[in-house]
Amino acid sequence: MSSSRSQPMSSSSSVWLLQYVKLQFFTRIRGILMKNRATPRKRTLPPSSPEKSRITHQDSDQASPETAERKSEGGNEEETVMLQRTVKKLHFGSWDEKEAAAGEIERLAGEDGKTRRLMAELGVIQVLVSMAATEVAGHRRAAVRALIQLAHGTYTNKTLMVNAGICSKLPENVEALDQSSRHEFAELLHLLSSLANAHFPVDSSEILPFLIQTMNSDSTDIKTKETCLATLNNLSPVLDNAGPLVSNGGVQTLLRLMSEKDLSEKALATLGQLAVTQMGKKAMEDSLLVPESLIEILTWEDKPKCQEYSAYILMVLAHQSWSQREKMAKAGIVPVLVEVSLLGSPLAQKRAVKLLQWFKDERHVRMGPHSGPQTGRVSPGMGSPMSQRSAQEGKMMMKNLVKESLRKNMEMITRRANVDMESQASRLKSLIISTRSKSLPY
Repeated sequence: MSSSRSQPMSSSSSVWLLQYVKLQFFTRIRGILMKNRATPRKRTLPPSSPEKSRITHQDSDQASPETAERKSEGGNEEETVMLQRTVKKLHFGSWDEKEAAAGEIERLAGEDGKTRRLMAELGVIQVLVSMAATEVAGHRRAAVRALIQLAHGTYTNKTLMVNAGICSKLPENVEALDQSSRHEFAELLHLLSSLANAHFPVDSSEILPFLIQTMNSDSTDIKTKETCLATLNNLSPVLDNAGPLVSNGGVQTLLRLMSEKDLSEKALATLGQLAVTQMGKKAMEDSLLVPESLIEILTWEDKPKCQEYSAYILMVLAHQSWSQREKMAKAGIVPVLVEVSLLGSPLAQKRAVKLLQWFKDERHVRMGPHSGPQTGRVSPGMGSPMSQRSAQEGKMMMKNLVKESLRKNMEMITRRANVDMESQASRLKSLIISTRSKSLPY
């Protein structure tokens, strides 16, 4: 008998508990809404006042301040009721109702910052973060778009999203997403990455796999890749993020993207931040794309900013590293540096001249702490030559550099001369043909 009685009691108690939670929830919503719209009200005229009887149908367009205030209060009441219904559907509705509520939140959050802060107080961010992890594309996209609007212009909402675990709910397979979904996730992560500049801990190891996979995908459009690069640029100044960036293959991805002119500037800016860290510099030194790709970028006359970034990275790599300077010399950097020092932007010229000084006879110019970017303490074996043998190697290397430079300059002069001769010959040939084709006046 006791067991048969306990079952209905537990069922009734659970129903009572659910009703109690809903009551507390709507009481809290009403309190927040009333608190936000509480304003001093003006005294209105009584209905029997003579002034009210003077308002006719003809001057109804020019209503009194009291009438305008009543209309405004009526509009606020409608917005309050709409917001209450939206929040109720988001918390307690079906999945279709949640999707519709997320779309309404996206619209309302785009109006002003006060509404965005109010919605955060109503607890919509936690629900939207949970929706962003669903497998249904429509529900997921509606939630992400609403979160993007809520993240604009408020650090509080961004921190609430991070604390709710949005970074751990990113899709694992980027190829399964369409272009719009990829871009929306990338835009949301870009907004959240600004917290790194405010010294708020953002777990980069959770968001980097999604970003790297998105940038490595051939089906990702340029706009989405630019957004991902901007996110990496926000994360790279934080030293704690250098390790995850290197371990997730971020350096190799950036080195590959820097050769695309539409993406080169952002990729080089991020590489410049990573180059001053020990792990980032080591990853660049081990790459097969360095230094040839960076030297190629030095020849981009139409991209002066890229030339400046490339020269800076080459300075960091060459500083107190004999092996890197030797690789650069073999790749033909000296003629390119001479050209940049003459034709580049002022900053690119300055960096090119500094690099050229490092390739001079090191018996007279020694690398010191003042000679370039500081990348930490370096072992004596990586710096200037400390022995007679190193001095001899430096002398031989400079002789080879001079010979190679002269050879390439002669080839360039010869090639230009041949081109000029060919162009003159072609012009002369065309002139003869055109002259013969014309009838002479005599």
